[in-house]
Amino acid sequence: MSTSLTAAPPRPASLDAVLAYAWSTGEFTATDALEATGLTRSTTIDAMDALARLGLLEELPNARQAGEYRKGRPARRFSLRADAAVLVGVDAGNVHITATVTDLRAQQLATRRTTLVMDRDDPAARARIIAAAVDDALTDAGRSRDDVLAICVGVPAPVNAAGRSPDHPRGFGERMNPGLSDTFAWAPIVRIDNDASLAAVAEGAVGAAVGCRDYIALLAGVRLGAGVVVDGNVLRGAHGGVGEMVAFEHVDGVGTADGLGARMAAWAAAAVADGAASPDGTLAAIAAGEPDPRAVLELAAAGDSAAMAIVDRVGAVLARIVSVLGSMFDPQRVVVSGAISEGIEAVVVAARRSLPTDLDLPAPELVVSQLGADVVVTGAVSAAAAAARLGALDVWMARDPT
Repeated sequence: MSTSLTAAPPRPASLDAVLAYAWSTGEFTATDALEATGLTRSTTIDAMDALARLGLLEELPNARQAGEYRKGRPARRFSLRADAAVLVGVDAGNVHITATVTDLRAQQLATRRTTLVMDRDDPAARARIIAAAVDDALTDAGRSRDDVLAICVGVPAPVNAAGRSPDHPRGFGERMNPGLSDTFAWAPIVRIDNDASLAAVAEGAVGAAVGCRDYIALLAGVRLGAGVVVDGNVLRGAHGGVGEMVAFEHVDGVGTADGLGARMAAWAAAAVADGAASPDGTLAAIAAGEPDPRAVLELAAAGDSAAMAIVDRVGAVLARIVSVLGSMFDPQRVVVSGAISEGIEAVVVAARRSLPTDLDLPAPELVVSQLGADVVVTGAVSAAAAAARLGALDVWMARDPT
């Protein structure tokens, strides 16, 4: 993660404590805050007033003004100013770009989606398209760059702690992450990260891994990618390479880093070509042109024997992938995430049947994500929100040190 902040002046720890509490709750009183933070009443009230002056808290009408009549002096009520700034999450995929703008509570304000024309794709043009998608989403939300507190962008490439992607023999990393830390340097808080890692953030925040401290989010559509969480921490590695799946090119029974969707499409075409499926059947029609993996899954669900064979074959590959990941990272759970998760249950059921029972460690639980194609942008928003919580006071006090 990178920031464009100047050093903020020292401040009382009570400001951080009260702001953290405000971010985690709805409206509250000084009594609520002091009970949650352990601060004294006077310190709590001073912190609440200071945060209100900064514009991070808003004072609400008191109980009498709100119609909740009580005896005695009504308590002052405060709340986080969710509209004080905005967050931006971006899924900058190989072909599809999604940019979402939210308020500080991660409530969506606007989303823009863009499809890249790949034969015209180059690093500089790609950076401009991603930046334009963000600006368009901000416009749709009625906000501007000046309103952004934190932005997080997910890319399909390794990303190190500085937000940079290592050199790639074919230039893939540099093209997928064309200096995006610099592109978005206008934002106070910037995080560029691997898309599978952000999928893992999403699954842990609002998805199939809530409450789980050891899990893997497996993006498995066109290419394999894994976001790995161990002891509650997303693993990165020296160059951001944890979760890169090229090693599966050397694993018997897997053979490539192609995703499950890509395999289904290729094997559907092969089944027609080698006569395993009737050239006049539905699978042949699906396999013509650009085969759709979801159509193969739907055909298998309808009982087509050739499609069912493909599902079983893909399930066996998934089982081998899960077994290897299980032996490497010892996760409690593996979540099949991304657009391919919609309708993939039959493959997961087949994979569960194929999981070996003689592993040195218990096999991970294999589940399907419910977050669909927006899992990466959901994780990007969650990551931007987490960074905003940590850095908001630094930003505000650098702007207004008084």
